[in-house]
Amino acid sequence: SSGINAEWPLRPGIEDKHVLDLGAGCGILSIGCAMLGAGLVTAVELDDEAISDLTNNITDYDIDNIEVVRCDVTRLPCLLKPCFDTVVMNPPFGTKNNEGIDMEFLEVGLQMVEQQKGTVYSFHKTSTRDYIVKRFTEKGFNVKVISEMRFLIPKMYKIHRKDTAFVDVDFIRICR
Repeated sequence: SSGINAEWPLRPGIEDKHVLDLGAGCGILSIGCAMLGAGLVTAVELDDEAISDLTNNITDYDIDNIEVVRCDVTRLPCLLKPCFDTVVMNPPFGTKNNEGIDMEFLEVGLQMVEQQKGTVYSFHKTSTRDYIVKRFTEKGFNVKVISEMRFLIPKMYKIHRKDTAFVDVDFIRICR
């Protein structure tokens, strides 16, 4: 999530808004949204270790407008009503062992924006751009690539062959 700073292009969609961060991890996006003036950030994460890091980071940055919800993102629509102005996420990329999970995160994000009037911002592998644009344009959404970047991904799984690898990533906005 490097490259995100105070000039983040979604700032108008953050200030005084109720923001949902799906798969919040250690909280980089949640904390960034809080620093950009979000009214409230709801950070959803399932992994206990990530939640521990997230809560420690919230404390370290002295942030008081982030609530943490331990939940499987794919089950969220059963637990919360759609009441969010903006959704942000850096979902798992949906390859190998979790194929399609990135699309599930996007679907949930679009379900969670209030009356489908809000906006979803998400990071995705550039190689999936055409598929994402087509899939959500056909559903009546406006899809725009806001930025193109490269993420340095460390070796995290047995299937990873290299210690680190650069991955081309798009920062995408989806709205009605």
